[in-house]
Amino acid sequence: MKNIKKNKIDKKDDVLGVLLREIFKLEKKMDVGFHDLHNNFNELQKSVDSYAKRADAYFQEMAMLSHQINRHDRWIRQIAEKMGVKLES
Repeated sequence: MKNIKKNKIDKKDDVLGVLLREIFKLEKKMDVGFHDLHNNFNELQKSVDSYAKRADAYFQEMAMLSHQINRHDRWIRQIAEKMGVKLES
């Protein structure tokens, strides 16, 4: 009777051991997958940050150019007024 119980326990231990090994293998695969996902996210975040910096520089440059054009337009109108030239819009 003791041998039958021991065999059942050994079989349960074997099944449990196989199950645990498979769970640990799956855990390792998941860790690698999450690591790759984390790296991909970091690369995406760097790309977005880089684009945002370029876009910010572009918008600042456009604002500066707009201000410069407005200033030149004002100067041209002042010169035209002093010269007696009528400018049409």
